[in-house]
Amino acid sequence: MLYPPLFYTEMDKKIKNIGTIQGKVLLFGGVYSNLQALKELISIASEEGISPENCISTGDIVGYCAQPEETLKTFQIWGAQSIQGNVEQQLFEGAVDCGCDFTAGSRCDGFSKKWYPYAQSKLSKASISWMGALPDHITFEFAGKLIAVVHGAFDYISEFIFASSPTTRKEQNFLQTESDIIVAGHSGLPFHQEIDDKLWLNPGVIGMPANDGTPRVWYVILEEINGKLKYTHRYLTYDHQTTYELMREHHLPLEYAETLLSGLWDNMEILPEAEKKLQGIPLTFQEKEKIHLKS
Repeated sequence: MLYPPLFYTEMDKKIKNIGTIQGKVLLFGGVYSNLQALKELISIASEEGISPENCISTGDIVGYCAQPEETLKTFQIWGAQSIQGNVEQQLFEGAVDCGCDFTAGSRCDGFSKKWYPYAQSKLSKASISWMGALPDHITFEFAGKLIAVVHGAFDYISEFIFASSPTTRKEQNFLQTESDIIVAGHSGLPFHQEIDDKLWLNPGVIGMPANDGTPRVWYVILEEINGKLKYTHRYLTYDHQTTYELMREHHLPLEYAETLLSGLWDNMEILPEAEKKLQGIPLTFQEKEKIHLKS
């Protein structure tokens, strides 16, 4: 294997190698304190016969929505695996902001000054300690491929990397991780990009819609078929009305609450021009895009 077992340190990072995985793998991110979406995902994993240890999060279990402690406890009981997102990192360090890399004075920055202190106030000391023990990255082998899980980027947890982001930046991450596949989160939009014999795969987030005009949220399932890796983008629907009402009840940003219903982001400050143009267009991942990665 590329990495030694369990935890090891590289450049002051905690990297957890979970070995070779058999069976289906469920990849997701950005639960964002959305308990209703998490419960639906857990049901899907059970229906698919995917064990909790084969369910891997790209981080930010806590975020915009109204049930941070309940969501974290449910995640722990489920037994899925996760890396630290910037939110977990900031909460554990007792930071005064979410570390999302929003532009100072922007709408997102302003909203974070409401939801982040709310999350801090609702989380138990035990939950915050648990988040601090999460690894920075997870690595594993699946279908003969070495896979690295990062939040934003390997060397910058809060970097927004999108489909339109420079290929050279993604290639740097492949070199840094020595991996065949990078599973990344943080940007909130699902996509995949094959670069030569490498794959950048963002499963999307389950805590907020993907700015496509629908309340659906996204995840990915990996399968091994005839010795090759297959990745499939999937969406789920959940009781978003309850999530919305809880956000209103707790006086969290109404703009984010309304996104749960409309599927449209309040603003697109973090998005490159290419992604801005896709707002309101329902995401589709055609069968032809469910590609077997080349050996």
